[in-house]
Amino acid sequence: MIWNMNWTFLLLAIIFETVGTTAMKMSSGFTRLGPAIVMGICYILCFTLLTLALKQLDVSLAYAIWSGVGTALITIIGIWWFNESVSTLKVVSIVLIILGVIGLHISSSGDEGQSKVLQAQNSSKAINSDTKD
Repeated sequence: MIWNMNWTFLLLAIIFETVGTTAMKMSSGFTRLGPAIVMGICYILCFTLLTLALKQLDVSLAYAIWSGVGTALITIIGIWWFNESVSTLKVVSIVLIILGVIGLHISSSGDEGQSKVLQAQNSSKAINSDTKD
């Protein structure tokens, strides 16, 4: 799979979503203005970038990666930054999310390759039928 701006937009959307969610926690239910403003700005940027990524990426793949990686990152931040509890089940669940994202990425790479092969076959059939006429 070729890295392009759509993947960059998706990566930035994940980062802004993670920062926005962290700021949401730090806003203490909108009682702290600074984090609440950071949250709003991050979510606007996040959804703008996600929308740009979806111009070319499949929504099923992009949304799954965005939500899965964001969930894993927020869980790690919650444990590390906010001293939330950690359990074996939490760790295993994060690993499963990451494996799921990797699986989606790999399956998407295979779909693109298969799609290009089908396009090439269709082009060659069209050329062959033109030359037969």
